[in-house]
Amino acid sequence: MNGIFKTSDIDELREYLSGKTDVEALREQLYAEFLKYSQYANAAEWNTAVRICEALAIIGWGDHEAVEAIKGKWFNGNPETFFIDRYAKPRYLDAVWSRRKDGYAIDYSLSFIHGNPENPSDAPIRPEGSFGEPRDIHLNNQRNWIPKNPIRIIRGLVNCYENSKTVIESIENELMPELEQTMHPESYGSAIDTIVINLSFSFYDGPHCKTNYIIADEGLSLKQADFYPKLLEMYSEEEIDKNGYYLRNRFTYSPFRKERGTARIHIVLEKEFSQMTTQHQKQQLSEYLIHAVEQTAKRLERKISYDFTLLISDFKSALASWSKHPTE
Repeated sequence: MNGIFKTSDIDELREYLSGKTDVEALREQLYAEFLKYSQYANAAEWNTAVRICEALAIIGWGDHEAVEAIKGKWFNGNPETFFIDRYAKPRYLDAVWSRRKDGYAIDYSLSFIHGNPENPSDAPIRPEGSFGEPRDIHLNNQRNWIPKNPIRIIRGLVNCYENSKTVIESIENELMPELEQTMHPESYGSAIDTIVINLSFSFYDGPHCKTNYIIADEGLSLKQADFYPKLLEMYSEEEIDKNGYYLRNRFTYSPFRKERGTARIHIVLEKEFSQMTTQHQKQQLSEYLIHAVEQTAKRLERKISYDFTLLISDFKSALASWSKHPTE
């Protein structure tokens, strides 16, 4: 048990655990320790919980609910630490930290205890107390991840034309739950944690709040600095300002972050997209989503070991079901 804390290197931890013969006994021991530190009171205890999660991600959680230990940022920029299950649902203690004289301490007034298999709860509970014990210690983030649906479809801006609201609600309430239930992350491999697909819709909220995307010719391979000069070749400054025109590529692919297993894709949708019927929007968007993931696969298939063929097959099946299902 103590051996998992003797090295900070994740590969060395993986090598150490591969030499264990009684994995089931080790798993139960680690899980018992996790339950103890899932209600961490300071930075040192959080880091212990992270290390245990890393070890369990390697040997598997067995029959226990798998969770991932995440360090992020709260709205004010302070650290936030929490656990999520494979459906991105928060579990156990979700803590917001405050910088004190002697280091970071948990701010219990902003923190919550969420339900979990050991303590089911329909609603988060506020912990008692004001601040936890400050420790001048770096808060760690889990460096490997549990198997979960790798496709995350999000929106950077909530604005859109009225006719696209039904499709957006359908993505959140129908497509994403469908992906959570039908994808097979255990079979794809561990090189990718998340493929984040960010959708940007054109919108008009008033004369001073509007964005209507013009989709650039893919063959031009335009960069950020090229968009406005090229737009001026298409429209006058008056037309651009009046209509809120922005020239953008349909698809933008960010560099793959191997250490976090994260690929990011940005898809831009023009006003004409929102003028289609809801069913046509779903079908068109499905084509864009498949194209984006297929292009990501082409970019990465020689760099990492991952079953993109099965991923894309599962994704297509889910999208086919979603796009054909009538949406009210």
